[in-house]
Amino acid sequence: MTSAPTSPSPKPPTPPSTSVSTHILDTSVGRPAAGVAVELSVRPGPKAPWAPHGASATDADGRCGDLPALPEGATHVRLDFAVEPYLNRDRAGDSGAFFPEVAVVFAVRPGEHHHVPLLLNPFGYSVYRGS
Repeated sequence: MTSAPTSPSPKPPTPPSTSVSTHILDTSVGRPAAGVAVELSVRPGPKAPWAPHGASATDADGRCGDLPALPEGATHVRLDFAVEPYLNRDRAGDSGAFFPEVAVVFAVRPGEHHHVPLLLNPFGYSVYRGS
């Protein structure tokens, strides 16, 4: 009697990753904000220190779609947008940035995608959870 080959036991399904994306719309000109540096930091709780986790820059459509998936255990994310160089780019000698940096901190849920758009103008900004 020959025994049937045994198949390896199935691997448990990989849990979905927790991810973040963003884009910037310059509401003063009604166009995407290209070339803005964005840094991503994470922490595992509200009192834990921030750990750098990735960096990118907005593309021609104002999007950062290449930020890395978040590490397991991350509960808070910080996106730091370096907007001053962008806001001063076409304003010869005129500092167009009242807010030279924008830091956005938000809570994340494991396995979900979090899209955080930034609406920007030289004297204000707004953020929201997108889809």
